[in-house]
Amino acid sequence: MTDRPAELTIDDRTVAVAVAQFAPGDDRVHNRDVVAGLIAVAASRGARLVILPEYASYFTDPLGPSFARNAESLDGDFVGALSAAARENDLFIVAGLVERTEESRKFSNTLVAVAPSGDVVATYRKQHLYDAFGARESEWVVPGALDDPQTFEVDGVTVGLQTCYDLRFPEVTRRLADAGAQLVAVPAEWVRGPLKEFHWSTLLAARAIENTLYLAAADHPPGIGVGLSAVLDPMGVTLAALAETTGVAVAEVSTARVREVRERNPALLLRRYGITPLP
Repeated sequence: MTDRPAELTIDDRTVAVAVAQFAPGDDRVHNRDVVAGLIAVAASRGARLVILPEYASYFTDPLGPSFARNAESLDGDFVGALSAAARENDLFIVAGLVERTEESRKFSNTLVAVAPSGDVVATYRKQHLYDAFGARESEWVVPGALDDPQTFEVDGVTVGLQTCYDLRFPEVTRRLADAGAQLVAVPAEWVRGPLKEFHWSTLLAARAIENTLYLAAADHPPGIGVGLSAVLDPMGVTLAALAETTGVAVAEVSTARVREVRERNPALLLRRYGITPLP
């Protein structure tokens, strides 16, 4: 074991990742316009992957019946706009949308990953619903099935998907690490409240450190969200971040860095417990 940096190999890859922070509203057309603008800004700064918040297609506070009325299918206008932006800017996009379900009053809190071809390459439906701190997301949202971890590849970097409240359940990120993720994308609407900014920052760092991988998290800014969107490295160090405003932050992620950290801290190899879904 050594503290010297790992030497680069021909298989190592580096990818520029952007987190885009904004506050979606109840005007779906306006949301799509804002998303397109943020993606273009990220592309101009060299991003190859752009991560947008949870509920990027539609949001209003509190959750209610308007969400199901404004829900879209995966071949609807919002995903269509993401596909067009991905093709135009030649990059990958991850974003949260309000997806239509078979239940008339409920929707799915869904993430889509779109490739530069415009194709959807991964889909994740939020598994842990936010029934905490006085909220009841389950009144309006259908929980995602306990499917296999959702991952996709960006230029040799394996990216996993999870959403917001999932951060409080460390086994979600661990399953992604076991599935080969080197970077986890976390679209969120992390609601403000007593110590919630502290929880957000602490949990992001913890999930990165314990799984020795990168995290890239995109939140809504205040007044409802906490902001603080960030890209963290496998040692939990913040590489790029935003404060309370709308904007884009970009950082490079490196497979060599993941390998180096895992050589120094082989926690994934040394653990003695696995993960089994509850019945």
